Amino acid sequence: MANMKWKSFNGIPLLVTLIWIVAFAASLHFLDKSVLAFLGILSSIVLVYYTNTSKAIKMVIGAAVLLIIIPLVAGDNRYYMEVASQVGIYVAMALGLNIVVGFAGLLDLGYVAFFAAGAYAYAIFSTSQANEFIAGNLFPLSGEWFWPFLIVGLIVAAVFGVLLGLPVLRVKGDYLAIVTLGFGEIIRIIFNNLDKPINITNGPQGITPIPSPELFGIKMGTPFYFYFIVLFVIAFIVLANIRFEHSRLGRAWIAVREDELAAQSMGISLLNTKLAAFATGASFAGVVGVIFAAKQTFIDPTSFTLMESIGILVMVILGGSGSIPGVVLGAAFVTILQVQLLKEFSNFLHSLQQSGIINLPNQLDPSKFQRLVFGIMLILVALYRPNGLIPAKRKKNDLDAIKASKFGQAKLGILSKISQISSGKQS
Repeated sequence: MANMKWKSFNGIPLLVTLIWIVAFAASLHFLDKSVLAFLGILSSIVLVYYTNTSKAIKMVIGAAVLLIIIPLVAGDNRYYMEVASQVGIYVAMALGLNIVVGFAGLLDLGYVAFFAAGAYAYAIFSTSQANEFIAGNLFPLSGEWFWPFLIVGLIVAAVFGVLLGLPVLRVKGDYLAIVTLGFGEIIRIIFNNLDKPINITNGPQGITPIPSPELFGIKMGTPFYFYFIVLFVIAFIVLANIRFEHSRLGRAWIAVREDELAAQSMGISLLNTKLAAFATGASFAGVVGVIFAAKQTFIDPTSFTLMESIGILVMVILGGSGSIPGVVLGAAFVTILQVQLLKEFSNFLHSLQQSGIINLPNQLDPSKFQRLVFGIMLILVALYRPNGLIPAKRKKNDLDAIKASKFGQAKLGILSKISQISSGKQS
């Protein structure tokens, strides 16, 4: 019954979506640090996705919300823009992992290693840390080098992706997860110990101060600027995901995901296809790593633990593996939950405790139950939405139309040769 009702759902009326956006935009402007107002304006993107209107109108409204409304009503509020840019970073990371896990079906538990590769690539050369192993006192580089290092981070992480892909081509399933998990931990330990005998990463002390981006002499060190930088990167990654999904390589990834043996029998190279998936997904993580390092102005190995990889994987599975809008929703939901909702709920309970209304033990602090909440969410999704919050849509072809076309009438391949031979014998 529930499935029938969902299938008969025709979308949200356009007027309802517009009223929702206006109402929460006004609330966001007049209320300081309002969790509900901020969630309302962000959830308007989901409403736009389900609005009963054309794709062009949806894109215009979505772009207006992200590029005009949020910066105008929340641009002066550092708290809002900080959360929004943090959400964007994890959305971009999840979209990169979606290529490996969602499209190619390769379970990667070491994805944070590529994130670390991009972050350290920028951090080392943009600070005086590079003078430790490169003579000439050429460093640090200015913030204007941030933009070329987006490409450098992409290339470095792609190389790391190929290095991971080569030894794991013969394993799959649980063994692939174990190998990638080990790779992620190896990279973190290497960065943690690469301060001897030559100090490259400064070991557990980390690297600081990492310069913020600069463009035409303008320093972009505030969350407001990082919000637009992250939006630009997300737009690029979403476009790349869409192009890959409908390309020959994307169809090869999906074929490998569904059945490796059948894909190989159809002439798909498992070596090239898997390496391309690892390298492509890793390259996006490298770009985001550069942004993360510039935003934080400090990085150390504790920023790139196994739990980060698991958290990003949760975002992909929760939203819908292989679904681009689903992954965006899953990443935004999980990030807001851990960055804002649990933290704000914890602060609310602490204020009640200080006023003497309740007596809450420290062990029951909601912010300490993040992993428990993740586990409960995954169980609920597995039970009620096994394909994710927004499942991936399969392209459907009209077989009757194909049969009625000129391609369906003509005999192709070996059938055409048999027909030619039989007609030659008859003549």
